[in-house]
Amino acid sequence: MLVARFRLAVICMSCLCAAYASRSGAEDFFYSTPAAELQTTAFEADPPQVGTSVDPPTDELASLRARLEALEKAEKERRAKDQKAADSAKKNSEKSDKDKLPDNVWTDVSGDKWTVRLGGQVQSDLINWPYADPAITTPPANPPARDYFEFRRVRLTADGQGYGVYDFRLQMTLEPETTTDANNNNTTEPQVKDAYFSINEVPWIGRYRIGNFFVPFGLEQVTNDAFNVFLERSIPTQGVFTADREVGMAVYNVSADQNFTWTFGVFLDSVSESIKQRVDNNQGYRLSGRVTWLPYYDEISNGRYLIHTGAGILHTHDQDGIARFAARPQVRLSPRLIDTGNLAAGDYTTANLELAAVMGPVTIQSEAYACRVNLNAGDPTHLFGAYTHLSWFLTGENRIYERFGQHGAQFGRSVPFSNVFFTPSGFSLGGWEAKARWSYLDFESVQRGIYNDVTIGMNWYWSDRTRVMFDYIHPITTEQTLYGDTESDILGMRFDFNW
Repeated sequence: MLVARFRLAVICMSCLCAAYASRSGAEDFFYSTPAAELQTTAFEADPPQVGTSVDPPTDELASLRARLEALEKAEKERRAKDQKAADSAKKNSEKSDKDKLPDNVWTDVSGDKWTVRLGGQVQSDLINWPYADPAITTPPANPPARDYFEFRRVRLTADGQGYGVYDFRLQMTLEPETTTDANNNNTTEPQVKDAYFSINEVPWIGRYRIGNFFVPFGLEQVTNDAFNVFLERSIPTQGVFTADREVGMAVYNVSADQNFTWTFGVFLDSVSESIKQRVDNNQGYRLSGRVTWLPYYDEISNGRYLIHTGAGILHTHDQDGIARFAARPQVRLSPRLIDTGNLAAGDYTTANLELAAVMGPVTIQSEAYACRVNLNAGDPTHLFGAYTHLSWFLTGENRIYERFGQHGAQFGRSVPFSNVFFTPSGFSLGGWEAKARWSYLDFESVQRGIYNDVTIGMNWYWSDRTRVMFDYIHPITTEQTLYGDTESDILGMRFDFNW
């Protein structure tokens, strides 16, 4: 009976010590002598006889007592350490709250410096005409429809941020561009694309920018070349109703909830990006305004589901008093299929409406344009254009929307769920995006006909900065256009990477 009671006491004490060890992280005190060994060590070698008295193993009890004292000491030290850390955190928090400046107090960042990131972009195009209408394969078509390869864009970029609220961007082209100087000599020169400076967080204004940059007008136009879905922008957009980059200044702002943006700018009219200057008493000017509103934006998914709306206006006081609107098929080197010719007009004004909806992997985007041209002789005339495109990520991604990006509300860089890779243990095919677009121009008011353009294709994303693009383009023109009734087929492929 005595032996049984003693063994029970030893087992209970062992369990108590194990509990302390579990709580304080000091299991090493019991690793060398587990509870089961404590039950048997003192008795199994020489078990007691029934009816005899047994003295408790004092050496084992002393060892257990020492270990318990060590555990209690370690526990006290741990609690003291935790309390010290808590007191320090509280003190630091109070100090941080005390040092935090009110919203209406500024911090001097004059000692900051520029942080500059170098980047670039390479786009190489291979264009094939499986069928070109005979009317556009020989002169007077200029240039005639021909297969070609070219580096569509080879550009180097420097982006900088500094001094708390400043940023800049410089982008130069390296692809060859041939221009004619004042002495009728052909020269090949790099072009200035982005060359601007911005100051941000200006009270009541938001962002102020000066330099050479995209005129804020149109959703497709202000979306970066590397982020657009097709090889080229739609036929009513670049070089027709929307301005490209121009020299000027603009202000950008956004509401506190980032659902509403507004932008206004004033620019010189069409300063050459190659010559980089114009000496003339009449420089012309452009005034632009753009507002956007998000009636729905899914915050939880970070914009995987949204509806974008927008409107803009662009007024141009032409520098030389000549307005011309012309469009090529949606490849760069091809004849113009519709052309108003030179219109004697002092100014013209274009309005547009924007609509886009992102529904998970499916995106619909559309814009409509109406342009009033104030002719020097006769009544004003009106030109119209529109496009609608649909894109669908077959691999489940969605187009990325920037609520207040580099040029305001715009689409950003698409990111595949997995990059393309092939290894012995597995592979991934990246992201795949199907696409289709209809574009339209109506110049019937000046007897220059109608141009419709249908494009379908696929984009293969190797990563967020590398993709292969495939476009099939089918341009259709009516009798009044430059070359009459025409239909053609174009296949375009682009390898696009940037860093």
